[in-house]
Amino acid sequence: MSTKRNPGVEAREVHGFFVANWWLILRRLSQLGILMLFAVGPLLGVWIVKGTLASSMTFGVLPLTDPLMLLQSLVARHMPEMLGLVGAAIVLGFYLMIGGRVYCSWVCPINPVTDLAAWARRRLDIGKGWALKSQSRYWVLGGVLAASALTGTIVFELINPITMVYRSVLFGLSWGLSLVIIIFLFDLFVARDGWCGHICPVGAFYGLLNSSALVRVSARGRSRCDECMDCYAVCPEMHVIAPALKAQGEATPIILNRDCTACGRCIDVCPERVFSFTHRFDQRLDEPSPPSGADHVQLKEVA
Repeated sequence: MSTKRNPGVEAREVHGFFVANWWLILRRLSQLGILMLFAVGPLLGVWIVKGTLASSMTFGVLPLTDPLMLLQSLVARHMPEMLGLVGAAIVLGFYLMIGGRVYCSWVCPINPVTDLAAWARRRLDIGKGWALKSQSRYWVLGGVLAASALTGTIVFELINPITMVYRSVLFGLSWGLSLVIIIFLFDLFVARDGWCGHICPVGAFYGLLNSSALVRVSARGRSRCDECMDCYAVCPEMHVIAPALKAQGEATPIILNRDCTACGRCIDVCPERVFSFTHRFDQRLDEPSPPSGADHVQLKEVA
């Protein structure tokens, strides 16, 4: 039976609360933990990481730079310092290997906001809303780069809600949270998963790094799927599921679409444990479950 308003309820009944929310809990701990690495300096005077997600220095020796900010700088005709180039190379290499959109679900502080909007949207039974095309974010990304080139400035950093959240937490600039509130209301009332799924140029950029990702979700237990649709209800990029879940024969069970954020919610909410984390080369499929006693009797009667 579909649980459209409260997907995962059956998984919680069968497997318990923590198993049915395991990857969600880990993601929240990851997002909070990364934020606290930056916050303990201004709040407690213990400087582990200085800066924001756009540009930072860890323990005074490890530079990390957002590659999208570096790209904006380059098209704006500003040559970054060597530390900025090294920091961008480190971040770029990490996400090329692990998966670009891991950033969206495991690091970005806007993700809990849009997840909350999606949860509220389901509970209030608000329809799909404005049907934006997923390609829209790539047009926004192109517009950001064009604007940087025309103005000679790093345009998106002026309004980047990710940076605003960090500045608000680290420096008490509460006015920056107004854009975050707008994103929440937009996702809640205007378009389902509108910001992350259709507009955010950061997500678009990291999606371009996702094609070679090693970390993948597999529908290796797809033979057990009972069509409850809970995975589709919680997935912020629901179009990535069907090719792996519904394919037949020798087709791969791996979700290879670059839009997948590897959030793990499909794993959590599935009572049949269809999905699991693995690597991109894992083509294993679980054996179909044997028929129950009642089904076995019915099969014998038909025979």
